[in-house]
Amino acid sequence: MSEHRSKARHRRGRKVLAAGVPLAVAAAGTLAYGTGLGVLGSGAQRASAATAAPAWATATADGFASVDALGQNGTYGGRDGETVTVRTQAELEKYATAAEPYVIVVAGTIAMNPVGKEIKVASDKTIVGRGTSGHIVGGGFFLGRGVHNVILRNLTIRDSHQGVRNDKEHDFDAVQMDGAHHVWIDHNDLRHTADGLIDVREDSTYVTVSWNRLSDNNKTFGIGWTENVTTDITIHHNWFRDTEQRNPSTDNAAHAHLYNNFLEDVAGTDTASSYGNYARGRTRMVLENSYFQGMRNPVIKDATASVVQRGNVFSGTSGRNESGGTAFDPKAHYAYTLDRAADVPALLRAQAGPRESIGTTTAPTKAATTLTVARDGTGRYRTVQAAVDAVPANNPSRVVISVKPGTYRETVRVPSDKPHVTLQGTGGSRRDTVIVFDNAAGTRKPDGSGTYGTSGSATVAVEADDFQARNLTIANDFDERAHQSLPGHQAVALRTAADKVFLDGVIVEGDQDTLLLDTAAKDRLGRVYMTNSYVTGNVDFVFGRATAVIDRSVITLRKRWDGASAGYVTAPSTAAGRKGILIANSAVNGDVSDRTFYLGRPWHAGGDTSLDPQTTVRNTTLSAAIRTTPWTDMSGFSWKGDRFAEYRNTGPGAGSASGDRPHLTDAQAADQEVADWLAGWTPTAS
Repeated sequence: MSEHRSKARHRRGRKVLAAGVPLAVAAAGTLAYGTGLGVLGSGAQRASAATAAPAWATATADGFASVDALGQNGTYGGRDGETVTVRTQAELEKYATAAEPYVIVVAGTIAMNPVGKEIKVASDKTIVGRGTSGHIVGGGFFLGRGVHNVILRNLTIRDSHQGVRNDKEHDFDAVQMDGAHHVWIDHNDLRHTADGLIDVREDSTYVTVSWNRLSDNNKTFGIGWTENVTTDITIHHNWFRDTEQRNPSTDNAAHAHLYNNFLEDVAGTDTASSYGNYARGRTRMVLENSYFQGMRNPVIKDATASVVQRGNVFSGTSGRNESGGTAFDPKAHYAYTLDRAADVPALLRAQAGPRESIGTTTAPTKAATTLTVARDGTGRYRTVQAAVDAVPANNPSRVVISVKPGTYRETVRVPSDKPHVTLQGTGGSRRDTVIVFDNAAGTRKPDGSGTYGTSGSATVAVEADDFQARNLTIANDFDERAHQSLPGHQAVALRTAADKVFLDGVIVEGDQDTLLLDTAAKDRLGRVYMTNSYVTGNVDFVFGRATAVIDRSVITLRKRWDGASAGYVTAPSTAAGRKGILIANSAVNGDVSDRTFYLGRPWHAGGDTSLDPQTTVRNTTLSAAIRTTPWTDMSGFSWKGDRFAEYRNTGPGAGSASGDRPHLTDAQAADQEVADWLAGWTPTAS
C-alpha cells in the first residue's frame, strides 16, 4: 500500500542493472527487422530536404505546454530540424542527445542495453513512433535540468519491470524529467516499468500529458519531489488502467489541470487501486469531466492542498472522494474544450495510445479524386459500376465516387486492384441514395452458367482494401414469397472481402444473409468497422469470418416472408486465433414477437472443424425479442464449443449470467474492446 503524506519525497541515487538485455527481448528486435539494418551512421534514414513535412512532424502542444514562458514560445519539438528514422539504440541516442533540433522517427522495437537505460534527451527534439511500430523495451528517456521544447509521441515504452512489485532497487522510468520545461507527452502506450511511467520532478513545468494509455504498473505518474510551488501541468484524455497508485500524485504543483481522464480498476486482476488523483502539499488542482471506474479512493487531498471538482463521474468507486479550497481558472492560461464525462471511456478506449496515422508518412497526401454519378445524366457517370470501372487499377490514393440521390438498380463490384475507394451519397439522408438489386443464392445467372450462390448474390461486393461507404442505403429486395420454388433464399445486400472497410452512416437492408463480412482468404485479415448505421434482417443476417465491429448502430429484426417471428442475428465463421464479430454500444430491436430471435449461432462453413466462431455483444440495448438463452447450435456444431458472450447489456432482452448465457468478466471485457478488434487501425473518414 502507498503512504499518504504531504511532505515532499526525494529519491536516492539511481542504479542500473549490469546485466544485458534478456535474450528473448533482443531476439524479438532481430526477428522484426533482420540483421541488416546497419549501425550508427549507416542505418538511420534522413528525410529529403525537399520533402514537405507531414502534419505530425510540425504538431504543437496544447495545455500548459503551449504557454509562452521561460524564453520558450510553446512546445513544438524538433520541427525546425531534419527528420531522421532510427531502428537501433545507438541511432536513437545519437540524435536524441544532439545539440541540433531533430524529428526522430522510431521505426521498430529498440531493446535497451543495459536494462533500465534512460536516454538523456536534449532540447528541441520530437521523438515519435512510426505508426504503432515504435517500441522502447526495457528503458526510457530522461530530461535533465534546463532541457526544453521536447515532444514524445506515439511510442510504446514498456517492460523494464524486474519482477518485484514495489521495486526499490531498480529505479527505471519510462519518462523522467528533473527541472525540464515545455514538454509534451502525447498518444503513447506506457506500461510495466520498474518504477514510474512518468515522473515530473524538481520544478519541471509547462508540461502537457495527453491521450496516453498508462497501464499495468504500481507507481504510475508522480509530480513534485520539490519544496517549491512551481509546476504548471495539464493532464487530459489519458486512460489509466490497472495502475495502483500515483494516478497522478501531485506534490506542490502551482497549477494542475486534469480533465477528461479515465481511471479504471479492472476487477479480477492482480492490481488493485490504492488511490486515484492525489493533491499533496500546496497543490492547486482543477479536476473536470473525468470518469472513475471501480477505483478505491478516487480523489484525495492533503489539508494544505486545494481540489476543485466539476462534472466528474464515479462508477463503482469506494473510499475517499474529496474536494475543497480554491484553485484557478484554466481558461486564464489557455483555451480548451471539454468532452462529456459519460463519453470518456469509449472515447479513450478508441483513441488513446499510438495511432497508425502518426509518424507514417513523409509527404503530403494527394487530394482525393472525385467521380460523380447521377441517374439523370447530370454527373459524369449514370451508374455506380461505371464509376468504379473508371478507377485506374492499383490507384495509389483516394477516389471518391459521389452518388447523387436516386435509386440505382444495379449490382456493384469493387475489385481487389482498386483500393482507396469511397462511395458517398450526397443526399440529405442516407435514404436518398439507394443501391439495390434482387439476386438470391438460387437465382440463375443470365448466361446459364449456374446460380449465383450466397456470396455471388450481393448487391454490392467489396474486394478492395481501404474501402469506405457513407450516407447511402445498400439493399437486396429479393422477394421470398414470390419465389418459393427457388432453391437458396440467401440474398446478400453487402459483401466485404477486404481489410480496413469503414461503413459510416449507412443502411444495409435485406432478409436472410443481409451483411456478409468476409475476408479475401481464410488466412487473410479482414477488418470492418461499421458505425452510426442500420442493419436489417432475420436469418444469419450479420455473418462471415471477418474481424468486424458494429458500433453505435441499430440492428433491426424483421419478420420472415410468411409473417413469422424467428431468426438469428449473427453467424460468425471466425478462424482460430482471430477475432470475430463485436457488437458494441448499439441497439437490437424490431417489430417482432418477444423471445423469438437468437443473438447468434456458430457457422462452421463447409463443416470446417478448425474454425472458432466468435460473437461478443456488449454495452448494447436488447429488446424483448431476444431469447432468454440467446445462443444456439448450427449444423451439428455446439455454440458452447466456440466463443459467444455478452457484457453489460441492458434492456428487456438482457439477462443474468448463466451456463446458457455466458458473460465476460471485467478483466475479459478489457481485452474485447473496439480497439482490440481494430488492432491498431484507426478508421478515419476520407
